[in-house]
Amino acid sequence: MRIKEIIVVEGKDDTTAIKRALDADTIETNGSAVSSETIEKIRLAQEKRGVIIFTDPDFPGEKIRKKVSEEVPGCKHAFITKKDARPVSGKGIGVEHASPESIREALREAHTMENEIEEVITQEDLLTAGLIAGPRAKARRERLGEILKIGYTNGKQLHKRLRMFQIDKESFAKALAQVVQEE
Repeated sequence: MRIKEIIVVEGKDDTTAIKRALDADTIETNGSAVSSETIEKIRLAQEKRGVIIFTDPDFPGEKIRKKVSEEVPGCKHAFITKKDARPVSGKGIGVEHASPESIREALREAHTMENEIEEVITQEDLLTAGLIAGPRAKARRERLGEILKIGYTNGKQLHKRLRMFQIDKESFAKALAQVVQEE
């Protein structure tokens, strides 16, 4: 499998994992303090071939994702679950620990975020679904993010990400039904 877009990752170990999974080029941010030179490389890559941001499912990874998407609009986003990003033994979480199949699937499911779109799913819908408050809200959001391939978010970010990925009510309802059925 060959990916046309250039994949933005956090470091060398992520690049190694990507190359084990498929034929692709990467740009490494080398941590969450993304330099202006790296942003310029990503901007050029987006103009020439397109970019997929594929960072770890943790706070620093989300910080990088946010910074790059703000500076370079129109990038696609690939997400991996925390479960798939854990090593077989030892500690840590990251793309570098994911299996080649998990990486390929995440890249196949990459989405483009749109900033200016109509609200389809409201905060009230999220509250009613038990995704914002309640004892199971965090676990529900995590599973919903896996099913919809939009990554894990806190309650506030979930509303924003559902809008950005243009998740419609039918897809949301179907994913939520699966979450509830699995509980």
